[in-house]
Amino acid sequence: MRALLTEAEGDGLVSRIKDVALDPAEGDVTVRIEWSTVNYKDALALSFKSRIMQKLPLIGGIDFAGVVAQSESPAYKVGDRVLVNGWGLSQTHNGGYAEEARVPASWLVPVPETFSTRDAMAIGTAGYTAMLSVLALERSGMTPGSGDVLVTGANGGVGSIAIALLAGLGYRVIASTGRLEQADYLTGLGAAEILDRTTLSAPGKPLGKERWAGAVDSIGSHTLVNVLAGIRYGGAVAACGLAQGLDLPGSVLPFILRGVTLHGIDSVNAPQAQRLVAWQRLAHDLDPDKLRATTSEIALADVPGMVGDLLAGKVRGRTVVRIG
Repeated sequence: MRALLTEAEGDGLVSRIKDVALDPAEGDVTVRIEWSTVNYKDALALSFKSRIMQKLPLIGGIDFAGVVAQSESPAYKVGDRVLVNGWGLSQTHNGGYAEEARVPASWLVPVPETFSTRDAMAIGTAGYTAMLSVLALERSGMTPGSGDVLVTGANGGVGSIAIALLAGLGYRVIASTGRLEQADYLTGLGAAEILDRTTLSAPGKPLGKERWAGAVDSIGSHTLVNVLAGIRYGGAVAACGLAQGLDLPGSVLPFILRGVTLHGIDSVNAPQAQRLVAWQRLAHDLDPDKLRATTSEIALADVPGMVGDLLAGKVRGRTVVRIG
């Protein structure tokens, strides 16, 4: 099969289109892949900035959608439309940048009827993570009447889908971005207010003015600290990213003086039941017109060229990868 294979070369990594044999030992279901996508984690994996890939050579791509071509599992039959997000893809297991994949049946999620396989990857891990974040805020008791919700990294994949979801559910959304020239794009997704990310990215006070009832943060580091410092009493934050850094140089004051809840969002190893709920909610809550507005398309051979721009924060919304 044709695949984008990542190999060690010198002091770094190189990814090239090659003919690769499918490994039947990797699972009990073979999927003919139609679409994949490029997430921030994919860019980290292919750039070698973070040791995402734990063995080499390896096929990248942390998610994919396609059609079952062969199945040894009673749970799936030939022709079923399926998707995978996370698990071991692009870490210890060959991923979605290939014409086929062999995976355990337990990793698969049926593509909701309302979505095509392209739609499923227009959402991808980023959009699925955004939905997990919204679900976490709801578990904290948050409703549209609770107050404003802040979304950081608003132009990125998680941020774009989070804005569309929250606005569609009736929340007043504030979008934090470093690309103020993209304000029309963000308001088109449903943002009511645009905030310059520089107001959040520098070291700040441990506790600030109460501004937001909740937040979805994909940035981490000082940005997350400042977000927490501005959450209203009893509010909540869903933390799902690390674009600014792994550190959390803050204080316990938001937690012990305002009762703020910090939810950690894991999209890689989330239980199957949680995944099914997230995808059912995406099928119900995500405006298809807004999804189309966030999405661009590239070919498999174009993936390596996107890595630098994505890590530099220059890519807007979601990018689907045409595999066929």
